[in-house]
Amino acid sequence: MSLRLNETVPNFNAETTKGTISFHEWLGDSWGILFSHPKDFTPVCTTELGSMARLEPEFNKRNCKILGLSVDPVESHIRWEKDIEETQGCTVNFPMIGDPDLTVAKLFDMLPADEQGTSEGRTAATNQTVRSIFIIGPDKKIKLMLTYPMTTGRNFYEILRVLDSIQLTSQHKVATPANWNDGEDVIIATSVSDEEAKVKFPNGWKTIKPYLRIVEQPGK
Repeated sequence: MSLRLNETVPNFNAETTKGTISFHEWLGDSWGILFSHPKDFTPVCTTELGSMARLEPEFNKRNCKILGLSVDPVESHIRWEKDIEETQGCTVNFPMIGDPDLTVAKLFDMLPADEQGTSEGRTAATNQTVRSIFIIGPDKKIKLMLTYPMTTGRNFYEILRVLDSIQLTSQHKVATPANWNDGEDVIIATSVSDEEAKVKFPNGWKTIKPYLRIVEQPGK
């Protein structure tokens, strides 16, 4: 199946390093990050899992659960986590999906639905498109999709930044400008008239163009 922004994310049952989960039930009323890897014991992904493990408290503050996936069995993930702890100096506490039959990778359109075989004998290059990140809202809808090349490590601070923006703009009729960070000025949504803006933003705003109105971040 082909996934698009704002579509309901597929539900699935899977074995993970923390036991069996049903995805929608596991997510509950939380936000979620699903991020995938093409193979265990790969160098870039080892650093990425370490980075995400260190940042997990920041995601927790934002009511966001983390779920990893790699196209290998759970038993392999558990061995890999020992290497991650040794080389990255942190423990992976979030669950990692074992996907040796490629079911979840196909379900999320990271591999073709008609892809044959299992993880056995496959290489990271074979699975190179299984390097995606999905941000999922409490409404179970996809808010962001990104896929990275194997040679480029992911910047999880950027994922935190995007999550901050999505959570803010889901609560207020604003948008965030280029390179925005939490606490900085935002843009009043074009769907908001000046009259409505006077009520929502009583401290006023700066009009650059009729369609570009800058205002302090709500709630700050």
